[in-house]
Amino acid sequence: MKRYEIIDGLRGYFLVFMLINHLVFVGGYWMLLVNHDQLAFVEDAQGFVFLSGLLVGMVYSRKMAKTGYEQMRQKIWDRAFEIYRYAMGIVMAVLVAQMVLPDAYRIWHDWLGYTTFDDPLRLAAIGTLLFQPTFMDILPQYVVYMIFAPPIILLCLNGKWAYVAVVSLLLWVAAQLGLQRLATVFINDIIMGSDEQGVRVSFNLFGWQIVFFSGLVVGVLTANKQIDWSGIFSPEKTLIPKICLMVCLFFLPLRIASAHDLLPQYLLDKFATMEIRADFGPVYLINFPAVAIGLVWLLAAGPRHHNAHVRRLAGGLTWLFSLSFLRLLGRHSLHVYIWHVAIVYTVFYIDQRTPEFSQITKTLIALASVMLLSLPALWRERDRFIGGPPGRLVNG
Repeated sequence: MKRYEIIDGLRGYFLVFMLINHLVFVGGYWMLLVNHDQLAFVEDAQGFVFLSGLLVGMVYSRKMAKTGYEQMRQKIWDRAFEIYRYAMGIVMAVLVAQMVLPDAYRIWHDWLGYTTFDDPLRLAAIGTLLFQPTFMDILPQYVVYMIFAPPIILLCLNGKWAYVAVVSLLLWVAAQLGLQRLATVFINDIIMGSDEQGVRVSFNLFGWQIVFFSGLVVGVLTANKQIDWSGIFSPEKTLIPKICLMVCLFFLPLRIASAHDLLPQYLLDKFATMEIRADFGPVYLINFPAVAIGLVWLLAAGPRHHNAHVRRLAGGLTWLFSLSFLRLLGRHSLHVYIWHVAIVYTVFYIDQRTPEFSQITKTLIALASVMLLSLPALWRERDRFIGGPPGRLVNG
């Protein structure tokens, strides 16, 4: 149960910083600089997607063992359809708000394009997940991944996880080569709108699937006790965390330099081709496992390490990801994510309609937004606070 609580805390942590990163103010605000993505090429979306795949693998592989493949597949597809409904619902809600709020069409234009209810082609593109408004682009990829999840879980249960890993890696390579453009260029011409936007996505599915399905594979193997994590993440075995630390230290000055435009142009031209976020480029593929594995080692083995500094660091991380507020958000991550989109659009609208806020005001708005982020979770667990039978918390 403790592992699930930590996972919920991690998801809540990523949701908080996702909100902080997505808030847009005229002139920017300082909280964007207090972020882990300023020190490594690791972002909230990566952790959020990986943990989702991990929980899908853990939860549904156990259900398959109890109910069989057919019922498990239907449960996953039902979940995919639920996610799809939420993804479409938040788009429709924002479009309705755009109709009734003064000047909203102009303010949200860069995020929505020329998207209105009287443009059936654009609505069809949104419905088929080919056009994704800004900050509404994580859930659509989940829908696609969940559709393919059942047979992949079955393959992993049958010992074919290595084949899954190789195919996932090859698809990632295809993304780096841009092979998806063989289809997307043609589709883009078909659905091109009056704003000269056709296919609009922030995540290349071929590239980012490696994040989700690596988590899924690990989840299946973990749930079925095919990996002895206690033997891998032990305080005596420090080779793996040392390698992870070396990778992080190598990229640390590069991340700081790139974040503050300190790289010379001749180096930036080459480096930029390797860190394309939309494709989950090689820089991200190297950094994310290094940070993730290092973090897991600290959480699992750090508290028992002989070095007092390591123990204190591990204790601090455990305390952070065990915060009840973060675990609350993580338990209801789908609804909190949808609500975060509404908060981001609302704050941006208000910011554009008023004189520029001071940094203090921006900070207060950001902190208030973080507090408001918990409203859907509090509502869904309201029986715990206002009486009635205790709520049943279902992880995953």
